[in-house]
Amino acid sequence: MALSFGFGAKVGVGQGGCNGLSFGRSTAISCGMERPVILWFKRDLRVQDHPALSHAARLGPIIPLYIVEPEAWAEPDASERQYAFICECLESLRSDLAALGLSLVLRVGDAVTVLEALRADQGVAHLVSHEETGNLWSYARDRKVAEWARGQGVRWHEMPQSGVVRRLSSRDAWQGARDRVMRAPVLGAVQGARGAAVASDDLPSPEALGLMEACPLRQKGGRGAGVRALTSFVSTRGESYQRAMSSPLHGARACSRISPHLAFGTLSLREAVQAGAAAPTGRGPDWARSMRSFQARLAWRDHFMQKLEDEPEIERRCLHPAYEGLRPRVADAVRLAAWSKGETGLPFVDACMRSLRATGWLNFRMRSMLMAVASYHLWLDWRSTGPVLARAFTDYEPGIHWPQVQMQSGTTGMNTIRIYNPVKQGLDQDPSGEFTRRWLPELAHVPDAYLQRPWAWSEAEALLGRGYPAPIVDPVEAARVAREAVWACRRAHRGDAETARIVTRHASRKRPRRAKPKAATAQLRLDL
Repeated sequence: MALSFGFGAKVGVGQGGCNGLSFGRSTAISCGMERPVILWFKRDLRVQDHPALSHAARLGPIIPLYIVEPEAWAEPDASERQYAFICECLESLRSDLAALGLSLVLRVGDAVTVLEALRADQGVAHLVSHEETGNLWSYARDRKVAEWARGQGVRWHEMPQSGVVRRLSSRDAWQGARDRVMRAPVLGAVQGARGAAVASDDLPSPEALGLMEACPLRQKGGRGAGVRALTSFVSTRGESYQRAMSSPLHGARACSRISPHLAFGTLSLREAVQAGAAAPTGRGPDWARSMRSFQARLAWRDHFMQKLEDEPEIERRCLHPAYEGLRPRVADAVRLAAWSKGETGLPFVDACMRSLRATGWLNFRMRSMLMAVASYHLWLDWRSTGPVLARAFTDYEPGIHWPQVQMQSGTTGMNTIRIYNPVKQGLDQDPSGEFTRRWLPELAHVPDAYLQRPWAWSEAEALLGRGYPAPIVDPVEAARVAREAVWACRRAHRGDAETARIVTRHASRKRPRRAKPKAATAQLRLDL
């Protein structure tokens, strides 16, 4: 099945290396005496279904701008794999803009400095962008931009591009409002837009930004790659989605793999929702269940991003303050390093971490397990481990990442505390051992019965501490100690005023399904 994203031209409002990639000089387009409009691309690197582009086109000649901000790439959640993916997205965006008669303008530097230079040179009176739910750094950057715009008399138009709502007063009607946004017509690429002639910089190399760790097996960026992933998922690959998403071996194909394209905006969320809704029906129960699961996870994506939008401090403080100080704020350096490198001596944990480091992607259940093992078994504070995972994910999305990091660490005060058994997870999710052996070749000769617990093997003495590390903790005892500590805190604050506030502000209003046993309480899996 070939998906078409040509929904008409209705206008509405609402990583490989980058060395030497040059955008040259903008092509001059006659603009008369009209004052140009800056269209600031951020995490929205496309021209299709782009409300900000549609709005800017009505205001005047457009300067399509992307700013490479070195300060952002020095943050602890940034990595070369993300930058390389963005470089490919920018090359695709440059081509798509050129087809509309526009030239992408690239500038390197501080956003306020770049914007002021363009204002002074071009007489800009309007700045247009999408609303961004990013990390605390981008939040602070946007506040500086807003202050600059007010001071210089520049009107900043920020357009919604998802179901996330700024200054949301209540979650009670949020889901319905979000669904209406997703049902609205997808905007086609704007036709007849006019551009302004502005000089463009070249993209800096990853090394120039201090980004040194390449990820050759990561997904490729660009609009075309995103469309191909979505098309193949809703036409063929998605059939096994629901039953295979939890497997680290099969999930890589069964999942849609559009998460980095949503994170950096080569696809809009509305495009994904409507493509899933338009997928062929009548293929049997597996297909129908998988497409329903896909839609549910797209909705959960907005739900979690809304949490960060409502409470940006989630990135650096426990959602429930009672959990501050539960774990040592300064991480045990040995444990943190072992976990980060995939050298904990817990085979399935190490295989998942090494796979993630090599590919930039991991299915959600295994992401949850990595975070839970770090938080419970290794007793590491989420503020030490969260940046490690953020850098490893090509599809890093702050609005999902930080609420999820806290959820899997048990610091929200409202979510179910889930302590994964890493041995059992290996046996359940990798019963053949194929995934574990692929990423831990040093265990290739270990019998299946002992692959996930090699310390119990009769020949363990010749292996552990030599070819493969001995377990850094006893997984059973470590889980017991963590469970007692976390549940003691949970019981002490159950039903208090702060817990009630958190539930009111952040909990889903979705009515729970009936006839589900407590042990089978659904866990969020954003396996996109």
